[in-house]
Parts: sequence; C-alpha cells; structure tokens
Amino acid sequence: MIYAVFKATVTDPVALAAYRDRAGAALARHGGKVEQATPAASALDGAPQVPDVVAILSFPDAGAARAWINDPDLADLHALRRSAGPSEILLLG
Repeated sequence: MIYAVFKATVTDPVALAAYRDRAGAALARHGGKVEQATPAASALDGAPQVPDVVAILSFPDAGAARAWINDPDLADLHALRRSAGPSEILLLG
C-alpha cells in the first residue's frame, strides 16, 4: 500500500464538486481510494500554507498511482480538477 496527499486551493467550487462526483470511480479503476478528506485542515506545527481541501489517497502500489494520474481515459477528469484551482498531489514513496 502506498499513499498520496492531495492539496487544493479552490477557486471554482462548482468544478471541484463536479470532479468529486466522478473521482471515486476513477480512483477505483486503479485500485485507489480516498482514505480521508477534509475542507478543514489546520497546521499542527510550523507555519505551512493550509489549502482549502486536503485528502489522503491510497493505492496498491506506486505503479497504480502513476497509472491513475497518467490514464488517458481520465485526462478530462484531471483537467476538471485542475480547473477548480491550484492543486498538488504528492506520492509518499
């Protein structure tokens, strides 16, 4: 099992809602799932920039995570997520 952290600053909540409606099924295509998500993250230590949305994603392995992000059938969905505002996905491993 490998994890990824999704962070987003939302500038278009409608686009993010549309993305969320389809994101679970897209993750599942590659064995992934959302373990936890929140619009209410807070700094525990230090002074990081706290995004509007944070999620922990899990995948069976790094190859599955890379297959999900590079899946040509999901390109429009990833573009929709990116249109909702700046986002980052960090693979932990």
